[in-house]
Amino acid sequence: MSASRKKVLAIVLAGGEGKRLMPLTADRAKPAVPFAGIYRLIDFALSNVVNSGYLQVVVLTQYKSHSLDRHVTQTWRMSTMLGNYVTPVPAQQRVGKHWYLGSADAIYQSLNLIKDEKPDIVVVVGADHVYRMDFSQMVAQHVESGAACTVAAIRQPISLADQFGVIDVVPDEPSRIRDFLEKPTDPVGLPSSPGEVLASMGNYVFDADALVEAVTRDATTPGSKHDMGGDIVPAFVRRSQAGVYDYRDNVVPGATDRDRGYWRDVGTLGSYYAAHMDVVSPLPVFNLYNFDWPIYTAYGPQPPVKIVQGGDGTKAEVDEAVLSPGAVVTGGAVSRSVLSPAVRVESGAEVSGSVLLNGVQVGAGAVVRNAILGKNVVVPVGAQVGVDPEADRARGFVVEDGLTVLGKDQPFPA
Repeated sequence: MSASRKKVLAIVLAGGEGKRLMPLTADRAKPAVPFAGIYRLIDFALSNVVNSGYLQVVVLTQYKSHSLDRHVTQTWRMSTMLGNYVTPVPAQQRVGKHWYLGSADAIYQSLNLIKDEKPDIVVVVGADHVYRMDFSQMVAQHVESGAACTVAAIRQPISLADQFGVIDVVPDEPSRIRDFLEKPTDPVGLPSSPGEVLASMGNYVFDADALVEAVTRDATTPGSKHDMGGDIVPAFVRRSQAGVYDYRDNVVPGATDRDRGYWRDVGTLGSYYAAHMDVVSPLPVFNLYNFDWPIYTAYGPQPPVKIVQGGDGTKAEVDEAVLSPGAVVTGGAVSRSVLSPAVRVESGAEVSGSVLLNGVQVGAGAVVRNAILGKNVVVPVGAQVGVDPEADRARGFVVEDGLTVLGKDQPFPA
C-alpha cells in the first residue's frame, strides 16, 4: 500500500512539565506556554500535523493540563462529519494506579486509542518545539524504506553532540540507524559531512503494530525509563528495524532559504527568549508570515493594535516589534520586543529586548529591558525591571541568562 493510502493516527506528547521554564510553567504545562504573542507552543506541532494532511490527532496530557486542554478544545475543532478530530486525552491510570512514567508509558497507557482507530501508521511528535515540517514526506520515506521505526533528525555541529540524542548511521546506508547515542562525548561525524551529527528531534513514525508491540514489551522491561528516545528507539535499533529521516530533506511550501530547516527546542528561558528574538529580527530566521504553511491558533475577540501619542504629547515609537491584537502603545517606546494580546504600554515607558505575555501593563515612565513578564504582571509607574539584576533578585524575581523573569500574576513589590 502506498504512503498516501495508509491510515495515519497522530499522537502528540504534551505531558511535559518544563521545569527549566519556571516560572512560566508554574501554572501550566510546557506545551501551553505562550509564544510569539498569539500562539501556544503546541500550536506549532499541531499545525505541522494538520498541514501534513493528518486530521485524526490525540494530545496526551498530564502535568497542570487545564490551560492546555482549554486551548486545544476551544481552538482545534475539526469536521466531525469527516471523522476528523484533535482531542486532548488526560492520564487515566488505565493499566495501574500510577501516572505516566515516561513518554513510552504514556503511549502504552493509551493503547486503546490505537486499538479503536486501527491505523496503519502512527506519527508521534513532541509538543514544545518551534519549527515547520511536512510529516507526509517523512511517512513516505518510512513506508518506502520498510523500517518499522523512523526517527526525524536535524544536523548539528559535532561540537554540540553532547547536548543531544545522536544517531549513528550505517556508513554505506545513511538512512539506517546503526546506534542511538545519548549525549555522546566522542561522536563520529556523518559519512558525507564529518563535522556534523544527526540529532533526534523527538519526532517518530512507526508501523502501528510494531509500536504497540514495542511499548507493551517495554512496560515489563526491568530498568527501563519508559522513554521513547531512551528505550523504544534503541530497541528497534538493536533489531535493525530503525531508519532516520534527515530534516534537511524536508521541503515546506512557502519556506525561504533563510528560514528553511529552522528548529528550536525552547526548553530553557534562554532559548525561549532567543527564539522570540529570532521572530522580531528584520529578516527573521523563523518566518511567521508563511501563509502557505500557516500556524493555526485562537486568541479571542481582541480589537486591533493601537499606537497613539500620550496625553502629554509624547510620540509612540515602535521598531523591530511583534504586536498582538489588543495591544495598545500610548506614547511609549517599544523595540526588539514581543507584545502579547491586551498588553498596554503607557506614556514615556520604555520596553526593549523583552517578551510581554497577555495582559501585561507597563506604567508611565517605567523601563523594561531584557525581561520576560508573565500574564497580567503590572509594572508600576516609573518602576524599572531588567535594569539592575541585583535589585531584581532582591525583589524575588528570577534572574537567569541575563534575563529577568516574572511569573503569571506575580506582584511587583514597592
